[in-house]
Amino acid sequence: MKRVWTMVGVADVSSSFRWYQKLFGQREVAPAHDHFAQVLDEDGTVLLCLHQWGVHDHPTLNTPGLEPPGNGLLLFFRVDDFEASLARARRLVPALELEPQINPATGTREFALRDPDGYYVMVSALA
Repeated sequence: MKRVWTMVGVADVSSSFRWYQKLFGQREVAPAHDHFAQVLDEDGTVLLCLHQWGVHDHPTLNTPGLEPPGNGLLLFFRVDDFEASLARARRLVPALELEPQINPATGTREFALRDPDGYYVMVSALA
């Protein structure tokens, strides 16, 4: 296996796409489709796929609201600009889910927030 493309169901692809671009400090561009978008790293690596609920016949993306958003899912991102990511995150949400702390298992700084669809997003320092 070379890559994992995590895909989450979202209510509004364009809005969620812009939210993640802001969180990661990326240049704002429009998604390729109104029902699907890929959040890419600067080298073209797919970080996250966003898929509109109910479009196509993907069985697990047909019915939002059966469980809390992201039940059983943690979106975990490692960033090389932790302080800048933290500042951007604070502008995106009224409050963080987890204030910056040192993860005792990894020894790295991390914080958490919820995205527009309620998914729990953990951001961890790369170094």
